[in-house]
Amino acid sequence: MNATFPRSARVRTSAEYARVFELAKRTSDPMLSLHWQAADSPARLGLAVSRKVDPHAVGRNRIKRNLREAFRHLRGRLPGGAYVVVARSGAAQADGAALREAFARLLQRVRVLRAERPDEQLPRLLAQAHVVEQRDESAPEVRGHVG
Repeated sequence: MNATFPRSARVRTSAEYARVFELAKRTSDPMLSLHWQAADSPARLGLAVSRKVDPHAVGRNRIKRNLREAFRHLRGRLPGGAYVVVARSGAAQADGAALREAFARLLQRVRVLRAERPDEQLPRLLAQAHVVEQRDESAPEVRGHVG
């Protein structure tokens, strides 16, 4: 499986986002909202994480990184179209596993991701999409320009 995230796999322009928001099927939960517009093109992902969700860029980037990683691993199993995920305020407090689970639940809710046996298949897929986030807690925090 090719798990890269090329430009062709992204919703990029504001016109593409506007088209998806206008014409797409929508579903949501407390952490995420998914807008899905079917198309003949391969599956593409767009992310919207505003400062209302998390005022800190590092938090917004963590949310996006986890969702991108989950999408990369699930992309081959998804039908073509544009998938735009809008983060909600609950996403800021969620860890990576919870974000990936919420994303997979939304995909199942719009019936684009089907697990053969939900109790076994979904956790295995989410484990493949796991992003290892390790920080050296003993290292001092560096601020400003280093170098």
